[in-house]
Amino acid sequence: MKTKFTLFFVFFCVSLVLAGCQGSEQKASKKPQEKAKASHPAQKPDYIYGKVKETMNGGGYTYILLDFEGKSTWVAVPPMDVKVGDEVMLYPGQVMKNFHSKSLNRTFETIVFSQGPVSPPSSKGKASNPSQMALKAHSSTPRMAKKAVKVEPATGPGAITVAMAFKKAKELNGKKVVLKAVVVKVSKNILGKNWIHCQDGTGSESGKDFDITVTTKASPAVGDTVLVKGTLSKDKDIGAGYFYPVIIEDAEVEILKK
Repeated sequence: MKTKFTLFFVFFCVSLVLAGCQGSEQKASKKPQEKAKASHPAQKPDYIYGKVKETMNGGGYTYILLDFEGKSTWVAVPPMDVKVGDEVMLYPGQVMKNFHSKSLNRTFETIVFSQGPVSPPSSKGKASNPSQMALKAHSSTPRMAKKAVKVEPATGPGAITVAMAFKKAKELNGKKVVLKAVVVKVSKNILGKNWIHCQDGTGSESGKDFDITVTTKASPAVGDTVLVKGTLSKDKDIGAGYFYPVIIEDAEVEILKK
């Protein structure tokens, strides 16, 4: 009888220890989840840029409200000299929801914590700032060329048309493609690249599949017929509200004729 009682007592103690361990693991497992909910992983645009609408300093940060074509974004950076009207380009960072600044006694519904500017701030009228050039590059959506574009499509492995790039974007995402088209718009030296818009006569304005953006080191001119060889990307977000359903990046561009 004594032996049975002893065994029961040992079993009871072991059960309590195991229950305690299980409870500790459950508590520990909740912490990462709670932390994940609070941290709000950052989006991953290349850069954040726009014109300064409002700025203030507090708690070791400079708080900047950036406006880009009607879209406003609060960004916190290490202390920097910036004023209303400046155009700045900032590195991406962690996005925080409902962040409360004790020093400012203010809660920001959404704010991005950035490591700082890609380039020094520039006052209005100075076109040397990359952010200002980016604003100009994306200020309007190209329309279908007034003069009908008709290009014989490229042939061989990876050959596509503009319309095909949109139709098969999911399938082609991350793959090398070859496109023959006419350059209808050029924006130079933005984020270290030239940005060109190409059309080949396929697609339509209503379908929004007639014009494709290409980034390259080459410098073709508007009106050039070119052979583009690059990597197609689907759903590319470069930040500040600019999103490309389809884009061909880091392309080699060969000018075929004027």
